[in-house]
Amino acid sequence: MVDARKPAAAGVSYPAEREVLLERLHELLGDPSARDGHEPATPARGLVVPHAMTGASGTVAAAGWRRIAASPAHVKRVVLLGPAHHVPFGGIAAPFADAFATPLGIVPVDRLAIESLRRFPQLAVNDLPHEQEPSLEAQLPFVYTVLEGIAVVPLIVGELADDEAAEVLDAIWDDATLVVVSTDLSRYFDAPSARKLDEETARAIEKLEPAGIREERACGHAALRTLIVVARARKMHVTRLALAHSGDGSGESDEVVGYGAFVFA
Repeated sequence: MVDARKPAAAGVSYPAEREVLLERLHELLGDPSARDGHEPATPARGLVVPHAMTGASGTVAAAGWRRIAASPAHVKRVVLLGPAHHVPFGGIAAPFADAFATPLGIVPVDRLAIESLRRFPQLAVNDLPHEQEPSLEAQLPFVYTVLEGIAVVPLIVGELADDEAAEVLDAIWDDATLVVVSTDLSRYFDAPSARKLDEETARAIEKLEPAGIREERACGHAALRTLIVVARARKMHVTRLALAHSGDGSGESDEVVGYGAFVFA
């Protein structure tokens, strides 16, 4: 029997009912049979997307995942990086689970990859940060749909030095691995302030400048800086796919949450 981590964000970050979730994914990603089959010139190696399928967040996240759907063949494994919203800790946490359960089915966890990373003292196998964490879980319906059957390496990035986190990612990020950072951008600023902050953050991501990614700019700031540090060392380039905030869908302007989608190649 597979030891699968149970969903904690179903019904909040994405629909809990299978048929409703399938309908939402079809709405966001479109009909696979209708895609023109044109693949991008360079395969995607990394992705930054927000962590909910609702409203503007879902629209922005889908912009990223449609890019992966256009050229999925090279992806044999997905490393998911995200923040700890509920359990502050130091280091990086991987789960004990063999799989993550979703309303669509089971997403396997690459246990061999996790075991290979245990040589790094900054990484611990610890279920506690994963139990209620929505950020990684919210990407699983996209992984299941766009990259069916692909195993994931779920890593929650807590408090640690950027170079220590980058050391772990660099060890596992090969040409067959897609790295996905699940993060929102600015949170609870008024709409004009959010647009200004998120534009500045977007430019820092595009220029591969980790110093521009601070705590108030992204809830997954540590995970995002980790991706940027390694991508910069590998001389990757970044393309902005979408930038929006929650008020773009709701009409709210007093306290909004920023969302961005970026692809690394």
